[in-house]
Amino acid sequence: MRIAVVGTGYVGLVTGTCFSETGNKVTCIDIDQSKVDKLSGGEITIYEPGLEKIFLRNLKEGRLKFTTNLAEGVKDAEIIFLALPTPPGEGGAADLRYVLGVAKDLGKILTDYKVIVDKSTVPVGTADKVHAAIAENFKGEFDVVSNPEFLREGVAVDDFMKPDRVVVGTCSERAKKVMSDLYAPFVRQGNPVIFMDEKSAELTKYAANSFLATKISFMNEIAQLCERLGADVDMVRRGIGSDDRIGKRFLFPGIGYGGSCFPKDVQALIMSAEEVNYDFKILKSVEAVNDAQKLHLMPKILKYFNGDIRGKHFALWGLAFKPNTDDIREAPALYLIDALTELGATVTAFDPEAMPNVKKTIGDKIQYAENQYKALEKADALIIATEWSEFRTPDFEQINSILKGKAIFDGRNLFDVKFITDMGYHYESVGRK
Repeated sequence: MRIAVVGTGYVGLVTGTCFSETGNKVTCIDIDQSKVDKLSGGEITIYEPGLEKIFLRNLKEGRLKFTTNLAEGVKDAEIIFLALPTPPGEGGAADLRYVLGVAKDLGKILTDYKVIVDKSTVPVGTADKVHAAIAENFKGEFDVVSNPEFLREGVAVDDFMKPDRVVVGTCSERAKKVMSDLYAPFVRQGNPVIFMDEKSAELTKYAANSFLATKISFMNEIAQLCERLGADVDMVRRGIGSDDRIGKRFLFPGIGYGGSCFPKDVQALIMSAEEVNYDFKILKSVEAVNDAQKLHLMPKILKYFNGDIRGKHFALWGLAFKPNTDDIREAPALYLIDALTELGATVTAFDPEAMPNVKKTIGDKIQYAENQYKALEKADALIIATEWSEFRTPDFEQINSILKGKAIFDGRNLFDVKFITDMGYHYESVGRK
C-alpha cells in the first residue's frame, strides 16, 4: 500500500517506519525542513530502542521517504495518517489546531478517494470535525477513521509490530476493508482488530490511558498508607497482582507518572466530561495524587537534613520520565530539580539519553555528568528518579568511594532495603519499611 503520515514526532515516525517494514511505500510529511533533512539523511530524531535499525533499512530500500510538501506527500497515498500534536490547551482540553489545520489543507488538494486516519490522541467527536474540515473544500468521497495508538515509549517498535489489539473506529465498510488489509501482517498470530464506531474508538484511547494512570496513583496511595502503618508495599503489590482480575502491571509505586500521554490524556478526559456536565471525580483524584507524588521524596530529604538544604549538593540519577526514552515531558525529575534549587541546593544529574533535552529546557540550572558515578562527586546524597537498567545493579564500592554523604533517596525502589541499610546508608524509598 501507499501511505502518507503527516507529522514526524514520536507517533508519526514510529508509525511510518513500522508500516514501511512490512513492504508499504510510506511518505512522512513535516513542516520542519531541518528535521526532514536530517531524517532524509539517515539521522533519526528520537530515541527509541530498535527503531533506528529498521528506519535505516527502509530508508535505504526506498520504502520510507520524507518531505515538507503536503500535496506531494499525499498525492499517491491510499491512506493518510494524521500523527500531529494535540497539546493541552486552555484548562487541559486537547488543542486540535494542528489536526484541523491539516484537515483543511487536505480538503484543498484531494482529488480522489482517501482514507484519512486520526492517529493522534484526540477527544471524542474529532473524526466528525476532521470530516467537516475536509468537506469544506473537497466534495468527493473520503472516509475519516479513528485508529488510536497504544505505544509504550521504550518498547514502541514491539508494540507496533506485535500489537495486543488494533482499534479501528469507522462506520464505512470501504474504509474497514482498507484498514483490515493494512493491519493483516501485524495480527497474523490472532490478536484482534477491533472495529467500532469513531466516537467509541476515540474514547477507548483516553479510557485505556486513564485507567492505567489510575492504577499507578492507586498504588502510590497504598504506598503512602504503607509508610504510615508499617506495611511493605512490595508485599502488598505481589499479593494483589497475583489476582488475574487485577494483574501485575502498573502496580509499582514511585514518584508519579509523566510523559506525553498519561498527564495529557487524564486532563483531556476530565475536560471532555466537564463539557457534558459530568464530574469525573476519580480522574480528578488520580491527577491530584500524581501531582503530589512527584515531590514525595522532598519531605524525606528535608527531614534528613533537619529542614535546611541550603548549600547541599545532590546527585540525581535519571531525568527521563521513564527508562529507554529521552522524553522529559512531565518528568518527576524536573519537579524535584525545581524544588531542590528553590530551597538553595545544587544538583548534578546523569541520564543515559535525556540530558540534551533537559539542557534545552532548563540550561545551566543544574550540572550534567558524563556518567552516573561522576554525578556522585561531592554530593551529600543520591536521588534516583528514573529506573534505568544500569542504575539497578551499580558498583556499590565505587559509590562508597565517591558519594560524600551516606544517604540515598530512591524514588523507584531499585534497591533491597536491608542490603543498602546494612552498608550503612540512610535509605528512603516509596512505601517500604
